[in-house]
Formats: sequence, C-alpha cells, structure tokens
Amino acid sequence: MEVLPCPRPPFAAPLLRALRLALLAALCAVGLHARAEPQDGITRQVQDLAMAGMAQDGNAARIEVQVGELDHRLRLAPCQRVEPHLLAGTRLWGRTRIGLRCVEGPVAWNVYLPITVKVYGIALAASGPMAAGRVLTDADVSQVEVDLAEDPSPAVADPGLAVGRVLARSVNAGESLRESDLRARQWFAAGATVLVKAGGQGFSVTARGRALTPGVEGRPVRVRTESGRILTGQATGEGLVEMLL
Repeated sequence: MEVLPCPRPPFAAPLLRALRLALLAALCAVGLHARAEPQDGITRQVQDLAMAGMAQDGNAARIEVQVGELDHRLRLAPCQRVEPHLLAGTRLWGRTRIGLRCVEGPVAWNVYLPITVKVYGIALAASGPMAAGRVLTDADVSQVEVDLAEDPSPAVADPGLAVGRVLARSVNAGESLRESDLRARQWFAAGATVLVKAGGQGFSVTARGRALTPGVEGRPVRVRTESGRILTGQATGEGLVEMLL
C-alpha cells in the first residue's frame, strides 16, 4: 500500500491540483492513507465542469478551493485505492461536494467531501449601503473583484445593465450586485402601441399592435395587431416585442 503524506488543505491553487490535495487531506483527516488517483474520465469531467463555470462568467480571473471536513465519527475500512467522483449534475461552482469511493479494499465504501469553489472576477459591488427601491446611479456601484460563485444568481459586470435600474432588495456596502437584486424593467404599459418583430431562419416581419398586458422584462406579453390577431412574445425594449417563429 502506498502511503502519502497528509497535506494541509489548499486555499489558493489551480482547481485540479487543489481538488487532488483536498481528497488526500480528507482521507488523512479520518486516519486513512491511500492513493487518490482520478480516472481520466473523472479528470475530464472535473475540467469540463470547471470550464463551464468559468465560461458563464467570462471575466473570471482565478479559482480558490476551500475544503470542508468528513465526519470525524466515520470509521472507514483501510483502502488501497480511493477514487473521487462527481454526482450527476454536480457543478464545481460555489458550495458543492465530491464523492470518495473505495475501489480496492476489503470493504467498499462511499462518502462525500464538502468543498467550496470560489471563482473570482471583476463585477459590480455596492459603493455603500442601499435600500430596496433605490434607483441606481453611476456613483452607487463600482467594479471590483468579487466571488462570482457565491450566489446562484449571475453577477452584474456591466454598469450599463445596472444604472437606472431599481433595487429589489437592500444591499450592504461592498456586496456584489446580482441579477436577482434588480427589479425587472417594465418597457411599456398595457394599452401602449408597440412594434412586433417576428422572425425565423432567414426571414423577419414587423407589425404594429396594441399591448394587452404590460411589457415586463422576462415575462410574456400579449399584443393585438391592427388586423385583430392576438400574438404572444417577449418585451425586449421600449415599445418593442419580439417573437420567434
């Protein structure tokens, strides 16, 4: 049996190296000495998940992994080879966990190691404390390094997407601004005259109509055209409704 030294859990390292050290540290924490050798498929899965998270926020700059602890009450049988694995649908983003299973030993076992993956990048943060209902100005936000993965809602990076918007909740000074922190914009009221753009592969048509429901960002809106036909689309701007055919 190969005996590896127990490393200290990493707090700033490339993701794959940090995860490997995390696995070894977790094994040492419960008194095990074993090899942790991720299979090529698992390694690729880790890489793909990490890259998917990074791709969602193109301004991501660095990754930090914080390692939790296995339950110290565990009494796991000795194991010659331990493999890490990911649960179906697991994303290495924010608070998550990685499975550890014994594949060469007298007793098969499977446990889960909690980890927190922090992905840092430049996004907006509140310049000071602000109450819900405030209309944001340029002075209210600043671009700083934040943990993009600390909240399920995407961080807002472009000031143009925040200035003029209304806060849906109170935020503290230095707190990162998330899409869920901003109220949906109402582009037009029910009864307004709107332009409907409908299109598909290789074609597009436009028509005038009257909105039957308010044009709220992210919600469907119903429009009666001049010919009397009722259409449903998405409000995408001032007096504008778009449809895909």
